[in-house]
Amino acid sequence: MKRIVGLVLVCFLFTVSAAFSADSKVGFVDLQKALNFSMAGKSAKETISKKVKDYEGTIEGKKSELKKLKEELEKQAVLLSEQARAEKERDYQQKLKDFQRFTKDIQEELQRSDADYTRQILEKVLKIIGEMGEKQGYTVILEKSESSLLYADDKIDMTEAVIKAFDEQYQKEGK
Repeated sequence: MKRIVGLVLVCFLFTVSAAFSADSKVGFVDLQKALNFSMAGKSAKETISKKVKDYEGTIEGKKSELKKLKEELEKQAVLLSEQARAEKERDYQQKLKDFQRFTKDIQEELQRSDADYTRQILEKVLKIIGEMGEKQGYTVILEKSESSLLYADDKIDMTEAVIKAFDEQYQKEGK
């Protein structure tokens, strides 16, 4: 879908290019690069990486606990009565389900955090792009992505300027 929209946009631009005057100005921005290389993007990645490392310790502890329970269950299976073995098996299965639920919740939380950071950064970057476009007299500013921008001269790449302006704003905000 994104590819089709991109191709339609490119065709549209070629069709209306005759209508543009000689002073029209076109640029593009690689939003993914802006996300990855801006101070805010790097900070967000760092924050998420710290959360991942924190959770990894907790997950490893729970995995170790489950492994010990499973080993105890296997060692004692012969010695335990049918009822005691079934109870230990239920206990193990419950802890396994809790562990799986915990890891799924962590994944969802990390994805949600990543999406929130991305959304917040993109909102600010798009605002800066709009302001730069107005101030610098751009007619059109496109997004560079593999599916929508087939070719563009690097001379019209605004990505570094956008990152620089965004970083300046980010530092002023003290975030």
